Amino acid sequence: MVDDKKVNQVVGSRNGESEEAPTPGYELPLLLLGGFRSLIDRLHAELARQGHPDLRPAHGFALQAVGPGGATASEIGRRLGVSKQAAGKTVDRLEALGYAERADDPADARRKVVRITPRGFDALARSAAVFDELRADWVRTLGAGPVRDLEAALRTVVPPEAFRLDASSWFAGS
Repeated sequence: MVDDKKVNQVVGSRNGESEEAPTPGYELPLLLLGGFRSLIDRLHAELARQGHPDLRPAHGFALQAVGPGGATASEIGRRLGVSKQAAGKTVDRLEALGYAERADDPADARRKVVRITPRGFDALARSAAVFDELRADWVRTLGAGPVRDLEAALRTVVPPEAFRLDASSWFAGS
């Protein structure tokens, strides 16, 4: 019979005494994903209560990619690590929801610039405030030191190029 408690674990012993098994490596990405998902789900539940029920996580990333000065669909796609077409579809949705608008580029009449609307800026400001509240919840639960240590550790190991939405590349065949 297989001992279910020892599946995917390294178990050692010293002088006949059992040592506690180290945390399996696969738990780290699951815990990080769970923490991220928990924060994002709580954020969007609160945004819905505050008048933004149609805003989705991808919309927030896209609004960040547009930036305060605006951007073209190609620029948004590059910033997000997605195709111009995928960025265009997201911009279409943001426009339909009132979070962004397209305008002529004053420097080049052939280009359209995506700009954030007042509704979009409202959603971003509310998101920032809710994220501050969520972080404060973690500080109340874990303590200020552990939260600061976690943030510092993640800044050390997470490369800048990790901030993209091109998760489709994770599933591409080789």
